[in-house]
Amino acid sequence: MPFQKLKPRVEEILKNEDLSVDKRLTEVCELLESTIPYYDWVGFYFKNGDKEELKLRSFAGEPTDHEIIPFGKGICGQVAVSNKNFVVPDVKAQNNYIACSIHVKAEIVIPLFKDGENIGQIDIDSHTEDPFSHEDEIFLQWVNEKVSEIL
Repeated sequence: MPFQKLKPRVEEILKNEDLSVDKRLTEVCELLESTIPYYDWVGFYFKNGDKEELKLRSFAGEPTDHEIIPFGKGICGQVAVSNKNFVVPDVKAQNNYIACSIHVKAEIVIPLFKDGENIGQIDIDSHTEDPFSHEDEIFLQWVNEKVSEIL
């Protein structure tokens, strides 16, 4: 697992104030998607103003039709409400799942907090069944903590 090796690279991207926040978020997505073999789509969703919905802000991987996700709908929408990590080893076993691609077999969504408030999340889709471990959760929580520092 290259998580420890990725941390300085994530920090380097996020500290680059020559780039916009959106560009830095996209570069983090691209780094994770290209470096971790079972991360096939990586994106950041954020609360869309005062609306009870999430809006896709930055991503790496195939384009998605799901740029807006209502709170409570799908894995991302559930995390917006629960404020808890959600690891789905097999998306076919989830009733409240929004299919982004027929190739997606597993998903992990980690909420992103700023000043104690859930303002967004990192969402990762995998074409591999049950690939995510506790180490993924810890690493992605760390990524979100670093992202919150630049928001």
